[in-house]
Amino acid sequence: MAVQPDAKDDSAATPTKRLRWATQRVKGKGGIKKRMSIMDRLHHRGSQNSEKKRDSGGGESMGTDLGGIQEEPNEDQPPATEEEDKDDEGPRQVYFNIPLPAKAADEHGNPLKHYKRNKIRTAKYTPLSFIPKNLWFQFHNIANVYFLFLIILTVFPIFGSSNPGLNAVPLIVIVVITGIKDAIEDYRRTILDNELNNSPVHRLVDWNNVNVNADDVSLWRRIKKATTRGILSIFKKMRKNKDLPGKTFAENAMDEPRQSYQSNRAPKRGSALTNRTSFASAQEEIQMTPVPSPLPRENGLEVPVSYDRPGTAFSFEGGHGSPAQKKHGDLINHDLPVSGKARFHQDYWKNVQVGDFVRIYNDDQIPADVVILSTSDPDGACYVETKNLDGETNLKVRHALRSGRKIKHARDCERTQFTIDSEAPQANLYQYSAVARWNQKNHKDMDESDEEMAEPISINNLLLRGCNLRNTDWVLGVVIFTGFDTKIMVNAGITPSKRSRIARELNWNVVYNFMILFVMCFVSGVIEGIIWSQGDNTIAFFEFGSIGGTPALDGFITFWAALILFQNLVPISLYISLEIIKTCQAFFIYSDSEMYYEKIDYPCTPKSWNISDDLGQIEYIFSDKTGTLTQNVMEFKKATINGIPYGEAYTEAQAGMQKRQGIDVEKESARAREEIAAARVKMLADIRRLHDNPYLHDDELTFVAPDFINDLAGESGREQQEANEQFMLALALCHTVISETVPGDPPRIEFKAQSPDEAALVATARDVGYTVLGNSVDGIRLNIQGEDRSYKVLNTLEFNSTRKRMSAIIRMPNNQIILFCKGADSIIYSRLKKGEQSELRRSTAEHLELFAREGLRTLCIAQRELKEEEYRAWNKQHELASAAIQNREDKLEEVSDMIERDLTLLGGTAIEDRLQEGVPDTIALLAEAGIKLWVLTGDKVETAINIGFSCNLLNNDMELIIFKIEDDQVSTAEAELDKHLATFRMTGSDLELKAAKKSHEAPAPTHAIVIDGDSLKLVLHDSVRQKFLLLCKQCKSVLCCRVSPAQKAAVVAMVKSGLDVMTLSIGDGANDVAMIQEADVGVGIAGEEGRQAVMSSDYAIGQFRFLQRLVLVHGRWSYRRLGETIANFFYKNIVWTFTIFWFQISTNFDMTYLYDYTLILLFNLAFTSLPVIFMGVLDQDVSDKVSLAVPQLYRRGIERKEWTQPKFWLYMLDGLYQSVICYFMPWLLFRIGGFVTKNGLNMDERERFGLYVGPAAVVCINVYILLNTYRWDWLMVLIVTISILLVWFWTGIYTSFTSADFFYKSASEVFGQATFWAVTFLSIIVSLLPRFAIKTVQKVYFPYDIDIIREQVRQGKFAHLKVNDGSDFSSKGSSTTSSDIAKPSKHTHYPSLDEDERPIYPPSVAPTATTHNNRSQNGSDGTEFTQYRSSLDPPNRPSMDRARPSFDRIRASCDRIRPSFEASNDFTSAAMLTRLESSHAFGPVQSRT
Repeated sequence: MAVQPDAKDDSAATPTKRLRWATQRVKGKGGIKKRMSIMDRLHHRGSQNSEKKRDSGGGESMGTDLGGIQEEPNEDQPPATEEEDKDDEGPRQVYFNIPLPAKAADEHGNPLKHYKRNKIRTAKYTPLSFIPKNLWFQFHNIANVYFLFLIILTVFPIFGSSNPGLNAVPLIVIVVITGIKDAIEDYRRTILDNELNNSPVHRLVDWNNVNVNADDVSLWRRIKKATTRGILSIFKKMRKNKDLPGKTFAENAMDEPRQSYQSNRAPKRGSALTNRTSFASAQEEIQMTPVPSPLPRENGLEVPVSYDRPGTAFSFEGGHGSPAQKKHGDLINHDLPVSGKARFHQDYWKNVQVGDFVRIYNDDQIPADVVILSTSDPDGACYVETKNLDGETNLKVRHALRSGRKIKHARDCERTQFTIDSEAPQANLYQYSAVARWNQKNHKDMDESDEEMAEPISINNLLLRGCNLRNTDWVLGVVIFTGFDTKIMVNAGITPSKRSRIARELNWNVVYNFMILFVMCFVSGVIEGIIWSQGDNTIAFFEFGSIGGTPALDGFITFWAALILFQNLVPISLYISLEIIKTCQAFFIYSDSEMYYEKIDYPCTPKSWNISDDLGQIEYIFSDKTGTLTQNVMEFKKATINGIPYGEAYTEAQAGMQKRQGIDVEKESARAREEIAAARVKMLADIRRLHDNPYLHDDELTFVAPDFINDLAGESGREQQEANEQFMLALALCHTVISETVPGDPPRIEFKAQSPDEAALVATARDVGYTVLGNSVDGIRLNIQGEDRSYKVLNTLEFNSTRKRMSAIIRMPNNQIILFCKGADSIIYSRLKKGEQSELRRSTAEHLELFAREGLRTLCIAQRELKEEEYRAWNKQHELASAAIQNREDKLEEVSDMIERDLTLLGGTAIEDRLQEGVPDTIALLAEAGIKLWVLTGDKVETAINIGFSCNLLNNDMELIIFKIEDDQVSTAEAELDKHLATFRMTGSDLELKAAKKSHEAPAPTHAIVIDGDSLKLVLHDSVRQKFLLLCKQCKSVLCCRVSPAQKAAVVAMVKSGLDVMTLSIGDGANDVAMIQEADVGVGIAGEEGRQAVMSSDYAIGQFRFLQRLVLVHGRWSYRRLGETIANFFYKNIVWTFTIFWFQISTNFDMTYLYDYTLILLFNLAFTSLPVIFMGVLDQDVSDKVSLAVPQLYRRGIERKEWTQPKFWLYMLDGLYQSVICYFMPWLLFRIGGFVTKNGLNMDERERFGLYVGPAAVVCINVYILLNTYRWDWLMVLIVTISILLVWFWTGIYTSFTSADFFYKSASEVFGQATFWAVTFLSIIVSLLPRFAIKTVQKVYFPYDIDIIREQVRQGKFAHLKVNDGSDFSSKGSSTTSSDIAKPSKHTHYPSLDEDERPIYPPSVAPTATTHNNRSQNGSDGTEFTQYRSSLDPPNRPSMDRARPSFDRIRASCDRIRPSFEASNDFTSAAMLTRLESSHAFGPVQSRT
């Protein structure tokens, strides 16, 4: 590889010319024409899969992966031109202290491109736009438009309305209340926006940024700003002494960024990282923030000693065979005169613009996407926490441009002269391509022309908006993307507005009522017109002429008058009542103390208040794995060293295995707890006796192995002692962990790693006396059993998803060079030295398989001793590969592959990724409820399957269907689907899909599907998607592994639309946002890893186990309550409206009011509103504990039986029947003759007749609602009683005043009649009798599940639940694991990471049926054979001399499983590993692994 392809002699191969990292020279003035446009270069990617490629940040990560960008194309390639793009879309070219070229400026010299501002506004409204915009949104609701239209009609007296003002009151109230609610919500968003936009940042001022025009402010923006300032100033004066909203936890839960566990600890810690101040920088007095460094220097400025040097595990110097000095160039033009006025001034985020220089200090949040020019670290390294971006709290390393590291002050910024050619804004968080270009001055030879140079810029040189700078004093960079162009905002998207399923179906019921209303109005208009046309009838006698003049016009007017009179058939109160009910339901969910997560002080927080009823209809749950089902708390549990297994643990997977075998898990877990506790005490005592380790903290010990300490002390012979020492030394040296010292007595050593697995390994080495203290000038410092030692790190070969391993080349104190390598067992085994260690390989493989059966994540540790000459030759090639611009990663991987061969096996480790508390029981409970759980994860297949066993998704009785399509052909995928569908006697037809939509039964637990992302892409193709969906429908569990966020959303959409079911997605990271937004209900885990998923979710919970209560209790209650409430609401309005309609028969449909207008107005407002609202808020068929004890009750929601169209029509018919009874019973009374009062006045006046009808109707409605209510407590009975009595109370009070006009004294006159009470009582009995009879027959002879359970509750069969102290039902009987004994290590709380990013690979061993050798069948642990090294004697004692309870337990509980596991190529069993040839042990590189 030649960096300069135009070199014509062999001298180009010398290191001096080839190692010009990231710089190139183009000879001649035409050189610039040879370069392709940035977009063309972006299209010329290599074959690498760069969709989500992340650099782990090693020493070589300072380089750049441009994905095969061809910096200098061939001479014969025609030059490409960049299109001019006048807006901010497309690639951009940013200029620094260089005048804009003619093509980039207008005639006035202003830039043609206009970039987005850095001001972010997530609020919908401004003070100027709130009223019109909010009204516009509210009147998108067709019901509001309808009621507004009715109000307009009432304004005209011709339609017979008595009081238009009163008619308008309900709509005005609803619009005002909704507007206030929207204003409060939007004001909170505005407050948060302002806090963010007005955050401080140090920006370079008093210099000319040619990329923007500061005076270009539109007139509309000036008006808006002036209006906003004016309104805010008035508002602040009004609220001068009041706190702003959003300050309490209940109001802004999770809306403000939380500090991560790293930044929230006290006291301040010191480390080799936090003490970073280069000597040169210190002399130039770079202004720092007022926050002091954690460990300030006491003796002023001095040259740091070796251990103070701010080195890292990612950058080392002084290695043997180091290349000649590279030429990186300098962005500073020292000949450029400066004004001296430029300075870094504290400014607001909203004022940051593209092309600005910014200085960011430690713990600051990044205001925009910034290209790093220099940092306080001499190596240009800085550390960022991306919690707000992708949910990860582990630190990531980023690097400054090589050519910009001399830029430290404002005067340096003024002297820079360069351009950045950047790609367009795009959403990929893990990829960025750009290039910096400048002309390098040659100060030695002034006659020589400037040298054109370029340095690629990758994601490793970019700080993204929303990240936090950590452990770095300062960073200086230039802004490349602002505002909505930044990656975090491009990824944010807009949370879709979700409506519940009942709300969507309610529209049809409203339409049906509109149709009924139209028929009623049309009939009224037609009959009234016909009667007018007849003449010589009562209407002609009593009316003084026709209003319309013609019968047709009279009928038309009557139609609209009827619309006003019968408007309650589509009540406006329905919508406001539903809002009240859903708000109360959301409040109860928030207030549920059983879903409160004390650890992070977080309750279940509803983000969307209007979809609580959807929680009661969920049929499919789609869950992420890491951080959602698991805690991401990695704990080192077991190890196998030199063929000897160590470690005591009792895992969830082991408990699940024993539970399937019928073993009493409670008793077994208690016994294991006692054994492990005793072993822990013994191990701690042995450690203290061996060496009083000041860095060991008892509560953080996870590796419980007293026999290991004994062997480390030499009790089993020198050989095993040396093996254990070398093993722990490998763990302490082969990593990229950052060590931090927390001052104290004793001091505490903590680790920050890019993978939680690595931190767990290094922490275990620390606990047994191999403590990583920090980094020295060229290596790493360890404390080994009290002795400080320094090891020189020559090279670090980083982990990636292709290599599946990482290595460190170390120069030992005796000058010996050793390569330590750790990685997936299959990868390490294929690289072992051929023909050696056969017995050790066999026993280690068997141990690793047993570990994997326990659900532990396994990896192998190996080493290789290198000769000096061999290393020098290899290092030369490695340096050349590191200097490559094109295909850099491929070349590094190829070179690394050459050295990682002929390894010697040391042993293996087993780490537990602990399940969250209660996950297995929650999943089992959801399954009993009929809910199907699919796992969609980015992790490897084996990891997902191990977790599947741990959490009861998989069991050994299942046939596992592995989808792995090798040839990437849809036809192959279709053939595979057809084969598996044939097992279920299916073909994937439309008829089968139609039947699947109607079936809600859970599939038989006989099959499970595991599919990876590549295969999933094929089966989601339109031609085969239906077959895949039907196959999944037949399987008990579905695990989709290695899937992207877009694929997660696609799977959710496929199931949601394909089967017409309700779906719920739950996740904790930014990669789960897509599926959370796609599902009907999105739930975010508000753990310690970030808030991206929470902010996009509908509900946020602290732990997965709370999902059972959210769905099975609150979801079921909400759905049943709302379904019953809506049905009763339609019923009561049918009763009331049709009594008025029946009255029109007696009035020839002239739209005369039956009731006094106040009764019509108060009917929905007071007389019948509270009982139906309280039914929706408080009704409860069974308690929460019974709901969890009998999860099968939830299945009625899955089948959607609580709200159906038949139920709607039955309630409507019931209401119609009761309206007939309530009206015609008094009508029959008055039909034979009238009544008079004691003073001789007639009682057959319409309003007094209305009193015979109205109270009976109100009593029927309220008692009917009470009959349909399950919970008759004192509050519900009181509310119904008050609502009934309120009719008499209001009528009596109102009619006592003469202002009642014709209604005056009617109450005393009517209520004084015995006929009134007789008719009212009789009407109520006859109206409710059918309903009562039907309910009695149904509950006695055709009971629902809930009726049987309620009867059992009355019989006391669930009385034992009341004894439980409020804990979740599912927690009863949950297993106790070893994690219950030891408190979780504080250093192992880590976020969700895709498996590609873990330097330690997941477990690659799954249970198989053919892995036990003969020795394992007779009770032996299989480790007594020790002749695994030809040159070594066996240990002094066999392993059976000491009891190993945990190892014996798992050995005894291993059961045989189906051969489908063994048949999969994705699993590596012990038998497979022992058959595995050392294909990479020697010889030339054949292929990449």
